[in-house]
Amino acid sequence: MRWQQGRRSKNVEDRRRNRAAPKIGLAAVVIALIAVFMGADPDQVLGLLSDQQVASQSSESPYSETAAETERADFVSAVLADTEDTWHQLFDAMNRRYEEPTLVLFRDAVRSGCGAAQSSTGPFYCPADHKMYLDLDFFDDLSAKLGAPGDFAQAYVIAHEVGHHVQNLLGTSSQVHQMRTQLSETEYNQLSVKLELQADFYAGVWAHYAQRARQLLERGDLEEAINAASAIGDDRLQRQAQGYVVPDAFTHGTSEQRMRWFKRGFETGDMAQGDTFTARNL
Repeated sequence: MRWQQGRRSKNVEDRRRNRAAPKIGLAAVVIALIAVFMGADPDQVLGLLSDQQVASQSSESPYSETAAETERADFVSAVLADTEDTWHQLFDAMNRRYEEPTLVLFRDAVRSGCGAAQSSTGPFYCPADHKMYLDLDFFDDLSAKLGAPGDFAQAYVIAHEVGHHVQNLLGTSSQVHQMRTQLSETEYNQLSVKLELQADFYAGVWAHYAQRARQLLERGDLEEAINAASAIGDDRLQRQAQGYVVPDAFTHGTSEQRMRWFKRGFETGDMAQGDTFTARNL
C-alpha cells in the first residue's frame, strides 16, 4: 500500500499514555469475551458494560513508543487522512457537509462517549462522540490470530469504522438503533448485520476512490482486505470459538457476505449500490 507520501490527519487523539484501569465484574468480562469470539455489536457490549456500572480510573503511566509503534501510528494517521479526502468529495457530491471523525489510540482500556471498553472489544465507533477507538495491538491479533496480515487489511479495518461514521452522519445508525426496543433479539441482529455490511461496502467505496484518484493500492492489497473481511465473518469466528455456527446470533454478517459487500463497494464506487437494508440478496 502506497501510504507514505500521503498527508496526515489532524484528527488522531493519542491516549496511549493515559492507561485506564477498569474495575469490572465477572459478568462484564464474559460480555467482552463474547464480543471477541462471537462478533457481538460493540454498541451492545458497551451498553451492557455501562449497565454493570463499569468504573474506569485513568492515570498517566510511563510509555516509550517503539519505532514499530511510531510507524503504525503514522500509518493510521495517513489512512484516516485519505478517508477524509474521499468522503469530503462524496459528501460534496450529495450536497452535504462531511464532519471529520476523531480516531482515538489507546492501550488496554478506554472510556468513550458510549461507555467504557477494553481492547478485547476490538476497534469500535461511538456515534455519541463521533470518535473511533483503536488499540494498535489489534493489528497483531488481526495478523497472528485471525490470519489476516498486511497493511491494507489494517486500512480496511479503519475504513470500516469510518463507514459507521458515514452511517451516523446520514442518519442510518440512529434509525437502526431506534428499532432496538421494537424488535426481538434475532430481528435486531438481522438489522445489525445489514448495518455492518453497509459499513463494509463504504470501506470498499473508499478503496475504490483511493485507487482511482491516488493509486494507493499495490499488488496483493485488495486480496488482503478481502481476506480480512472473511476473517471477521460471524460464521468463521463462531466456528473457531465454539465449533459450530448459530445464524440467529450473527451481528456482522458471514465471511462471504462481508467479502461480497466490500468488493461491491470497491468495484462500483457507487453509493446507490450500498443499500443493504432493501437488498434481496444480502
